[in-house]
Amino acid sequence: MPYFCRKAVFGAALLSFSVALAPMAMAQSSGGGGWFVPKAAQQPAPPPAAHAPHRAAPAPVQLPAPPSDSGEADQAPPVLPLPPIPSAPDLPKGAAPPTTIIGVISVSGVMRQSSAAMQVERVLGSRRDALAQDLQKEQAGWRDEQQKLQAQAKTMTSDQIQTRERSLQARVMKAQRDFRNRNRIIQEAAQVSLGQIERELVQVIQKVAASHGMNLVLHSEQVALHVDGQDITNEVAKQLNGILPGVFIPEANVDPEELAKSGKMPTTADADQQQAGSSEPAPVPAAAPKK
Repeated sequence: MPYFCRKAVFGAALLSFSVALAPMAMAQSSGGGGWFVPKAAQQPAPPPAAHAPHRAAPAPVQLPAPPSDSGEADQAPPVLPLPPIPSAPDLPKGAAPPTTIIGVISVSGVMRQSSAAMQVERVLGSRRDALAQDLQKEQAGWRDEQQKLQAQAKTMTSDQIQTRERSLQARVMKAQRDFRNRNRIIQEAAQVSLGQIERELVQVIQKVAASHGMNLVLHSEQVALHVDGQDITNEVAKQLNGILPGVFIPEANVDPEELAKSGKMPTTADADQQQAGSSEPAPVPAAAPKK
């Protein structure tokens, strides 16, 4: 059976879905100093009355910015030892490889035609949109609370201001954890769903290529010229839809990691163990002791 690069197929499949299933909520926080940081009110606080003691307006609730790595990136690479290595010996002439029969495929084209992929985009896309709407609503609540705090600061003591600030900061931090967790669940559900398509797609490509006697299948995006008979994209998509019209998608309120721990179905750890076991050489029986 010809060698098949499974990682190349899965990488192309994920790339074709990178726009539809990319993390959605993180882009909306690009204007703040951290993750989901409410924007500071731009209007200055009114000056305190002449008879009232001066109290500074509360600072906007911000998260610590991550340290910059630009200094390390600008450094020149270090000069390291270069130990000598042995020269590779010449090998005796071996058998020539078989005649190459080439096919081409567009994995992104297959995914666009896949009914299972459309199901994943539809279901997880709606969850992504719901998460983005909840994020916008929560951010609006942060801004309202911060504006109220700044407006009421002149009538509050320093302890009261600090208490309100800590409360808002705790609310922001909790929301960060919740949204990160919800986003993780959506992304892991996408991995579970697309993983089923990827595993089936590997088998279908192998079967279709074998039926045409092809022993080398390339990505069509990397081929400058080919003839129609070499492109198996539509045939693979048709076979894939017949075998796998839909996939299992974890429910919205189910954590895929917890589902894996439940033992209700095989996991990626099981697949890794099977692959490692199949790649290990068979043990050689020990020789019988001489009498």
